[in-house]
Amino acid sequence: MSSQNSVEKDPEIIQNNIKYRITQSEYDIDNFNYFEAQKKLDDALDIASSIDDKKNIGIIFTKKARLQLFIENLEEAIVSINKAIEVQRLIKDNENLGNSYKIFGDIYEKKKNYKQALDYYRSAQTLFDQEGLNKNLAEVLLSEGKTYIQLKEYNKARSLIEHSLDLAKRFELPKIESSASINHGKVYSVLGDYEKALNYAKAGLSIAKSNNFAEILNEGYFVLSNINEKLGDYKLSNDYLRAYIKLSDSLRQVKRANLTEGKKIQVLLNDQIENNKKQEEELKKEKDKNDLGTLISILSVALITILSLLTLSLYKNNNIRLKTNNMLHKKNGELIIAKEKAELASKTKANFLSTVTHELRTPLYAVTGLSNMLLEENPKPEQIQHLKSLKFSGDYLLTFINDILQINKIEANKVDIEPELFNLKKKINNIILALNNSAEDNNTKLHLEYDKTLHQNFIADQLKISQILINLIGNSIKFTKDGDIWIRVYKLSEENGIYNLRFEIEDNGIGISKEKQENMFESFSQGSIQINRKYGGTGLGLSIVKGLIEILKGKIYLKSELGKGSTFYFEIPLKYSGEEIKETKKPQFNETKELDLSKVKVLVVEDNKINQMITKKILTKMELNCEVVDNGEAAVDKVKTNKYDIVLMDIHMPGISGIEATKIIRTFDKNLTIFALTAVTIEDKMHEFDEAGFTDIIPKPFKQEEFEKKLFNALSKSDKPATT
Repeated sequence: MSSQNSVEKDPEIIQNNIKYRITQSEYDIDNFNYFEAQKKLDDALDIASSIDDKKNIGIIFTKKARLQLFIENLEEAIVSINKAIEVQRLIKDNENLGNSYKIFGDIYEKKKNYKQALDYYRSAQTLFDQEGLNKNLAEVLLSEGKTYIQLKEYNKARSLIEHSLDLAKRFELPKIESSASINHGKVYSVLGDYEKALNYAKAGLSIAKSNNFAEILNEGYFVLSNINEKLGDYKLSNDYLRAYIKLSDSLRQVKRANLTEGKKIQVLLNDQIENNKKQEEELKKEKDKNDLGTLISILSVALITILSLLTLSLYKNNNIRLKTNNMLHKKNGELIIAKEKAELASKTKANFLSTVTHELRTPLYAVTGLSNMLLEENPKPEQIQHLKSLKFSGDYLLTFINDILQINKIEANKVDIEPELFNLKKKINNIILALNNSAEDNNTKLHLEYDKTLHQNFIADQLKISQILINLIGNSIKFTKDGDIWIRVYKLSEENGIYNLRFEIEDNGIGISKEKQENMFESFSQGSIQINRKYGGTGLGLSIVKGLIEILKGKIYLKSELGKGSTFYFEIPLKYSGEEIKETKKPQFNETKELDLSKVKVLVVEDNKINQMITKKILTKMELNCEVVDNGEAAVDKVKTNKYDIVLMDIHMPGISGIEATKIIRTFDKNLTIFALTAVTIEDKMHEFDEAGFTDIIPKPFKQEEFEKKLFNALSKSDKPATT
């Protein structure tokens, strides 16, 4: 025993024990094992204090400060570093005092007190210069340069980092060389020398990769991402940014995992197990003296260890469960907030589109109305082409607005399915007939191949099927010249009266490249800018088609080869019906001679002067008598004191709106025909028109023949026109 005690008290062995623990603590800090590092430093401090080894006491407090800086316990770090400096000044340990000043500078840099940080860096630099400690000097010069970057004094930063880099290369300090190169790249990037920035940053990244300097590697990814973004290489910039985010997350997770309470408990538990082992060894040595007492002691230690393990395990599991529950509650709250934000964004988008649509449709009413009127009033020959161009532009803009609204309705799930009995083959023939003129303009022939074994009468939403086919066939016509387009319909399967049909639209037009095919069904997507300029179009048609097919519970596919043509094919379920379709012919306005139009009275309620003039002109041309008022209050007064056959009511007006005016009129006249003459078309507004009591809706801008049909239908249902 005496020989063992003499060995344990040997000064050289004690010094080796202290140094070993300090060295191991540095290794643990670099590998994120913070609690293990803290335990080793505490043990080293106990040993050093027991022999009053002031030099090692100062070093240990410096290491403890560095550890506390890593885990961001900055106030504790300041306490530790002050203790280190106090001891090192007393014994005049300039080398380690310089290290302490450098750590103190790092603490203030972390606290963003850059001026104070620079003061300590300069003090450290002076001591390292005096002692000729080039490695330490290279490190502090780098820290000083990085601080000047934070202060945006880039020329000072460049000079200091350059000096640090020279020392690092000369004395083979790869970690400092790696970080200095990357920060040099950052400085040159800010100064606008991107070639140098790129070279330095790449060199630093290469060294960090070779030596597995994870945190420096992470900094390199971020710097190179910024440099490549400035150079316009967005793909490479994005690649570096992704690498940075991935590594940052990994480092953050490792750091958090090693700072958990569970990790701390595990370290304490391991320490307890080590103590128990020592106690067991001591008990074994005493076995000869008292076997029974030794056995009891061993069993007691084992029992205590087991109970400790069970208690700690339960505590750890409870903490994990509580943390998991808290995380789930937090994530659930975040999801609810995100959902509410998404719903609010959707409502805001719908309201915005409603407002914008009205504001666009109102002037479009004037553009299309006036261009039609001017074309019918014998314009000068040289004006005809200009007026036709104006009309085309108005019609194109209207189509674009309608497409945007259709997309909005599909995305907001506000498109209802309206099934009805119809003849599918006849519907397709009618579509082909309507589009045939456009095809002939391109010297293209349309061919229908309808499966001879397939029934013709189905129950489905024929309007949406028509929209899909018109878009797809029209698209093929647009991109096929001097060619052919085949429209095919055949049955894939049938179950309980539900037929799964395949529709194919094949052309031998210009085709679509493989890379463009992936995005063809996205909004505003077209083959290329050149195609858009040459062939026109909004880029919304295929997106609408895909949305409508999905609403009809179907799928759409595309096969195409550049220069050889394209085939769009979709599959949708339709319900077969053996019921016969009764044909009814709708009367046209000009087919009747029974109404005395000179006695028909129309009240136009419209606040826009141009729209007043256009509507009145259309009605006068139809030989209808009309009066015009410009607000809802005047409309109510007119209806109370006069007899009208029809009221054309604008919606947005000063004073009371058209909806409010109609509600008031319905309190004393239930039968008067009132049309909502409006630019509002989004479906979630339509129920307001029904509730207000409108007979029907005429959207602006309207085509004159459709306007005439609605007026005729309303007048033909009346017993007779109102008399003056």
